[in-house]
Amino acid sequence: MDLADDLMTRPYDVYRGLRATSPVHRITGTDGQPAWLVTRFDDVRAALADPRLSLDKTHAREGSYRGLSLPPALDANLLNMDPPDHTRLRRLVGRAFTQRRVDQLRSPIRATADQLLDDLGEHGTTDLIASYTAPLPITVICDLLGVPASHRRDFRDWTGALIAPDPARPQAAKEAIAAMLAFFTELMAHKRREPADDLLSDLIAVRDTEGDRLTEDELMSLAFLILFAGYENTVQLIGNAVLALLQNPDQMALVRQEPSRIPAVVEECARYEGPALLAIRRFPTQDVTIGGVRVPAGETVLLSLAAANRDPDRFPDPDRLDFDRDTAGHLALGHGIHYCLGAPLARAETEIAVAALLERFEGLEFTEEEPRWRPSLRARGLLDLPVRYRGTRPSS
Repeated sequence: MDLADDLMTRPYDVYRGLRATSPVHRITGTDGQPAWLVTRFDDVRAALADPRLSLDKTHAREGSYRGLSLPPALDANLLNMDPPDHTRLRRLVGRAFTQRRVDQLRSPIRATADQLLDDLGEHGTTDLIASYTAPLPITVICDLLGVPASHRRDFRDWTGALIAPDPARPQAAKEAIAAMLAFFTELMAHKRREPADDLLSDLIAVRDTEGDRLTEDELMSLAFLILFAGYENTVQLIGNAVLALLQNPDQMALVRQEPSRIPAVVEECARYEGPALLAIRRFPTQDVTIGGVRVPAGETVLLSLAAANRDPDRFPDPDRLDFDRDTAGHLALGHGIHYCLGAPLARAETEIAVAALLERFEGLEFTEEEPRWRPSLRARGLLDLPVRYRGTRPSS
């Protein structure tokens, strides 16, 4: 079943039909290789935590869909690892994303959001992705890692080329990978010469003094993943939340009146229009049965977070945005040992971004231009979000 194009252009319609007919489907991936697609909430949740479903590509059978191919210096990351290596690396960076650490970042995150909104002026039109929802997370994650401002401007173009390759430029993804490899090589050298009080300097110190805990490829790959995922997932989460509010003005008015609802807003928007359509691909280390369907060892399993989060057996009337809904257990940020490491930070940034936007703009609406989605099988994010705004109040 070749569904790649339809899944990129109208994912929820396709997932609704697939979910209703069978819990697991044999499909063709974007590289023309076969994979198994899992669509129902209970099956996806169980599979996310199943240790028999490996992220390590060495378990992949020849001819199965493997997803993005990266050079070794960027590929030795948490999205390709199982325990014990996964446990070791996650422990090294986990302290940077604890709730306590994130709470300490709330004030600088709000200051960044206010400055971006100040720069927009009192009224006019703007692409909110370019002017607000993209600059905020790239600033936050780069500050956390210690990436100089001068190195940030090309990062969105590079990540975009990897997530949504342009068919007219087949070499763009390879060029982006080469550019990112050069970027991180230079960044590591800079941090070794001039260490600072940041996460990347801390990781380099671990590598250089305790090499048995972190290889050079793991160090480079960790930096790549933290920057890539910390930026991409969050810009999509913020942008999708703002879009959902604009599409539901009655709900947006309610949140303006009761800003204490914003944490619930973020959770429901994550369920309704999360940052990822699919979890990272997995490879069974033995034959497994998912939803009554036998999947042979080594074949590729794709777990649809988007389909699971709109499963009516778990979330009644799932295609309706409802801020009073019980969203507990939604899968937008994963489940199990591979649950998103940066989830507390992504939630905080989205809460702050939405709150600041609604406080500052009394009027916020679509322009005549339609927002455009990235053409991606895995990510769910906007290319742009053209809006008209008015009534900006100065930041306090």
